[in-house]
Amino acid sequence: MNINLTMIGQTIGFLIFVAFCIKYVWPPLVGALQERQKKIADGLAASDRASHDLELAQKKAADELRKARAEAAELVDKGNKRAAQILETAKADARSEGERLITQAHALIEQERQQARDALRAEIATLAIAGAERILETSVDPKVHSEMLDKLAAEL
Repeated sequence: MNINLTMIGQTIGFLIFVAFCIKYVWPPLVGALQERQKKIADGLAASDRASHDLELAQKKAADELRKARAEAAELVDKGNKRAAQILETAKADARSEGERLITQAHALIEQERQQARDALRAEIATLAIAGAERILETSVDPKVHSEMLDKLAAEL
């Protein structure tokens, strides 16, 4: 009977130990396991949200980049058009300035030609007076005969 009594004592001790563990040790372990499980689930959910947010951010960045490229292309086109417009304006200004300079040069040439004619007429009149003096061998007074000399200069 000793063996049986020992076995019964060990069984009762074991049952008391199991009851003690179920009442005092098991709830904190289960709570810690549930808390750990909840943290893992929250971490996985946060990871999924972060992946989704990253995907949205990448799409938004791609859209913004596409818009920026379109705006840059538009600005380049506007710049090219403006450059062509400025070039055409400069060409037109240069043409008008060239035409103005040519007109001015023609006027200056005509003025100098007229001055040369007037100078030549005066010199021819002087030479004509000198020739007439030699022919007449008398002195021709320019003041007295100015009307005749002016008529002669106009004919030349």
